[in-house]
Amino acid sequence: MPLKRGLSASRNNRGPAGGSRLPITLALFFFLFLVALMFSVGPWLRTGAPIDEANLPSGSINQDLDWRERLALQHVRSLFTKDVIDVITANTADLGPFSLDAFRRSNLSASWKLVGAEASADHISSSELKPKQSATIVKQEVPTKKDTKLSDDQAPFVESPEKFARRQLREKRREKRAAELMRQGDETTIKFENAAIERSKSVDSAVLGKYNIWRKEIETENVDSTVRLIRDQMIMARVYISIAKMKNKPGLQQELQTRLKESQRVVGDATADSELHQSAPEKIKAMGQVLSKSREQLYDCKIVTGKLRAMLQTADEQVRSLKKQSTFLSQLAAKTVPNGIHCLSMRLTIDYYLLPPEKRKFPHSENLENPSLYHYALFSDNVLAASVVVNSTIVNAKDPSKHVFHLVTDKLNFGAMNMWFLLNPPGKATIHVENVDEFKWLNSSYCPVLRQLESAAMKEYYFKANHPTSLSSGASNLKYRNPKYLSMLNHLRFYLPEVYPKLNKILFLDDDIVVQKDLTGLWAVDLDGKVNGAVETCGESFHRFDKYLNFSNPHIARNFDPNACGWAYGMNMFDLKEWKRKDITGIYHKWQNMNEDRVLWKLGTLPPGLITFYGLTHPLEKSWHVLGLGYNPSVDKGEIDRAAVVHYNGNMKPWLELAMTKYRPYWTKYIKYDHPYLRKCRLSE
Repeated sequence: MPLKRGLSASRNNRGPAGGSRLPITLALFFFLFLVALMFSVGPWLRTGAPIDEANLPSGSINQDLDWRERLALQHVRSLFTKDVIDVITANTADLGPFSLDAFRRSNLSASWKLVGAEASADHISSSELKPKQSATIVKQEVPTKKDTKLSDDQAPFVESPEKFARRQLREKRREKRAAELMRQGDETTIKFENAAIERSKSVDSAVLGKYNIWRKEIETENVDSTVRLIRDQMIMARVYISIAKMKNKPGLQQELQTRLKESQRVVGDATADSELHQSAPEKIKAMGQVLSKSREQLYDCKIVTGKLRAMLQTADEQVRSLKKQSTFLSQLAAKTVPNGIHCLSMRLTIDYYLLPPEKRKFPHSENLENPSLYHYALFSDNVLAASVVVNSTIVNAKDPSKHVFHLVTDKLNFGAMNMWFLLNPPGKATIHVENVDEFKWLNSSYCPVLRQLESAAMKEYYFKANHPTSLSSGASNLKYRNPKYLSMLNHLRFYLPEVYPKLNKILFLDDDIVVQKDLTGLWAVDLDGKVNGAVETCGESFHRFDKYLNFSNPHIARNFDPNACGWAYGMNMFDLKEWKRKDITGIYHKWQNMNEDRVLWKLGTLPPGLITFYGLTHPLEKSWHVLGLGYNPSVDKGEIDRAAVVHYNGNMKPWLELAMTKYRPYWTKYIKYDHPYLRKCRLSE
């Protein structure tokens, strides 16, 4: 618009050195002056009639127009064509506060009069023009309602309702836009904060010594950078030795071998730069010189690439071999009885058989078949583990006198198990220890597992494998070659009604669990006609049936859902009445006979348990039973603290040296390490 373009031009009228351009300034001033006159003489411009001083605004003849204005009005039509005048008139018709009517009501014409009256074309300068224009702009501000006494030329500006509404809309749009900008600023801040949080997560894996993860210039060098440099030099030295031998360069080959031996002596078993010998920098420099010479004489991209690829393949094979050995050794360590526990069992056994028969009996034997009490089944050959299960249950029970423990062990540990609980009776609770070898009904003609264990194929599988002299033989099946699968203590859980024929319900516990809360609430859980009450273990894609069963077999594929949820052995509530009614043991025998050649599942008790109790398992609340303390280092501590039972399923049992340190206290708190037997066998926390 004319007025705004004039103001913008006047602001930008300074030269590069801060001076003024007088001709351009005068021209712009004159143009603005003419535009102001156009507002005053709008009617005349529209009609083209001669100027009639009587039609001008009141007081404008003597006050608004001096002789310069009248002279300009006489010549204004000669300056603009009719088309230009029409454009100016149309553009100024809807200027809001800058329209012709607004100019008549406001003091803007007076402000331009100030400039015209005080500034003479003969005497005005560029330095005077700027403050005059600033004053003019300031004077355009609309007077507030507080200004009660105003002159005629300073009459208060009154907006029409339409213009007031438009101004309100403009203000709302400005506020909305400002709010959007603020919101975008907040989103940007949050984005940067999230990026900083993600970056901070890498602090644990950062090199020690970094005190600021944002500034690269203050990061300390890697503590093993020199070690890695030496090892890289050794790799290239081996490559060039083989190439030198191939290209018949004996002198260079000998020099490389000498430097290689020196580097090997320097690095040794070092894993950090601080462990290197002080001569390491000299050896690095010497090796670098030899490698540089070798590169000049021997380097061939294709040959070097082939040698490096061959070395990589060899290293991969070595890693796989070491992993197999590591798996074998970890499995062996997990299944081996520690010396301390073996010592404890032997000492207890000797002392038990030295007792007279009348002192080998437990009190409260009348409670063993009382169905109104809380009965537990525990099958174990580990005296110390069994003692923790019983002790932790009694400590957290509200009324220990109502709890009855049925322990079954093998004949090797029968005396030790009896002796321990005779020396350390579980308060008012009832305890009974039995020998699995005395169950005459448990024989190979009745039990398919016993019959299979006695077969030549099973002995071949367990004791010979493919290469009995190799440390890593059968490493892929080590998990299934666990000696516990040879023990009937592991399979006795499928014969609970036969072992306890007069009980209605029984809670089965593994010996690698710890009880943290009173368990009597489990007897009040309604199993809804199901036989087994257990905590489900499946997630989105793991611990489902297809993980344990061979669904390529038609018998499995026809009868079971591969996505069915698995559940955990370790703490299971069994309804023995429903068990007998639905012949659960018969179902187990049927599937066990079909798995003679291990085509349905590998050895173990969980797969046949999933099959046997398929559709007959009631899911318990997860807080009753938390698993993973024997293999998962990231079990949530809150879940552990809230759990009624924690389970050390996995290889890292709490009584082994390879147990996870942070989980061990949950188990060791129920052991009295100052016990005379434990001190003699050097069992300590």
